[in-house]
Amino acid sequence: MTPVPVGHPRILVIEDDPVLGAYVRDHLARCDFHVTWCQNGQEGLAIARQQVFEVVLMDILLPGMDGLSILTHLRERHSTPVLLMSALGAEADRISGFRLGADDYLPKPFSMAELRVRIEAILRRVALDRRHVPALVAQDHHSLRLDDELCDAFYGECWAGLTRSEYRLLETLARNSDEVLSKAFLYQHVLQRGYAPHDRSLDMHISQIRRKLKAIGYSEREVRTVWGKGYVLSAVDEMV
Repeated sequence: MTPVPVGHPRILVIEDDPVLGAYVRDHLARCDFHVTWCQNGQEGLAIARQQVFEVVLMDILLPGMDGLSILTHLRERHSTPVLLMSALGAEADRISGFRLGADDYLPKPFSMAELRVRIEAILRRVALDRRHVPALVAQDHHSLRLDDELCDAFYGECWAGLTRSEYRLLETLARNSDEVLSKAFLYQHVLQRGYAPHDRSLDMHISQIRRKLKAIGYSEREVRTVWGKGYVLSAVDEMV
């Protein structure tokens, strides 16, 4: 894996398990990350609000305040990428995390190698977002506008409230409008990691994009599933 070309990214780890927390802190420190570790949810939220971090890693079940509540409060003003790590494996918990604005989800137990790969993928996505890419500007107020500076979509008088990952997925599908993009392609070029059949992160992100576009009343085009092939952004009345 090619190292992320940034110097000592700041990582906040919110994990109450003393053994796992220390292990994650020490491993990431050896990988040239600057790590802050805390074991209480309320303390973690306060630190995340006061300091600048490239990525926040946190458990869902925490003393003081649970991870989903932290995420809710954090998303009120901050777009810092959040990677949830939890033994909670139910799909409902993953959906809740993504719906509240999580960028990724890593179920326990996990390897340190996979954790590092996930973090590096998030950092690469953020680096791509910061590059100057001409926004897809609507021709009129009836069209969907994608704003690369805000990493969000606008329609009518409403912003969709997309996460960085959701925005980059939608932007990629829009640039390749009416072309079916495979899951493997989207994982590699958007989520910045290899495709694994058991990894449902992409499906969750697509589901949230559909929900958010529907919530702002956009229905001219939609993200469709092409079974056995991938996803495509196409007009509602078009057959793929």
